[in-house]
Amino acid sequence: MAQTDASTNHRQSEILQALRRAGGSLRIQSLAAELEVTDETVRRNIKRLAEDGLVEKLHGGVRLVDDSDEGDFQTRLQDSPDAKRRIAGCVAGMVADGSSLFLDVGSTTAFIADALRDHRRLTVVTNSVVVAYKLATRNGNRVYFAGGELRAQDGGSFGPDATAFVENFSPDLAILSTTGLSAERGFMLFDLAEARLARLVLTRATRTIVAADSRKFNRIAPVTLGDPQRVRMLVTEAAPPADIAAAAADWGMEIRIAP
Repeated sequence: MAQTDASTNHRQSEILQALRRAGGSLRIQSLAAELEVTDETVRRNIKRLAEDGLVEKLHGGVRLVDDSDEGDFQTRLQDSPDAKRRIAGCVAGMVADGSSLFLDVGSTTAFIADALRDHRRLTVVTNSVVVAYKLATRNGNRVYFAGGELRAQDGGSFGPDATAFVENFSPDLAILSTTGLSAERGFMLFDLAEARLARLVLTRATRTIVAADSRKFNRIAPVTLGDPQRVRMLVTEAAPPADIAAAAADWGMEIRIAP
């Protein structure tokens, strides 16, 4: 990713986080003061976010579009649970006993952890306290948890400590989640720290699967996950639109539809 793109994504991510902390809306001047940037910088990034459908510009201010915030973890677990169970069962069927794998903090990966509860002798690396709780002390599993401050909304650990910890491992399989997927941008997330950790995992794992339900198709978020050509397979519950299917073929990525 070009430095200018990374900087832009970072600023947009900061704006989204500030809006969430404020309850969904802020004045332009308040945003600029909080982020210690100029009003023009805020307006320029808000324009990009509005074009992506993530925020709505108001007179002198901005507010989050309802769908732009993923919400707290318990709410996300209740979104499309049947689709996530199907995806989880499909992914779990590809994991052999004795495998080493990384699981991230997504709600879909929490369902996958449930589907893996009867597997044996797994070596699990995760930054999700939910995943760690579901798979630790079971069936001879070894669970390694990335340290750092736990994020309030989902119990995920991010930052330099988590990144340094994950660098110790090269798992057979990485199972990642995503906020959105488009033919033009690939996989996307709302949070820059989450994307940075996912990019590292992409370089460490032998094989990577992204697990995402069909609501993520053509949903836009401000931060790209990384090179989609590093993802071996997308597991979902419904066939994607033609443009995403064509892009996946160009990336060399298999699409597996959960039965």
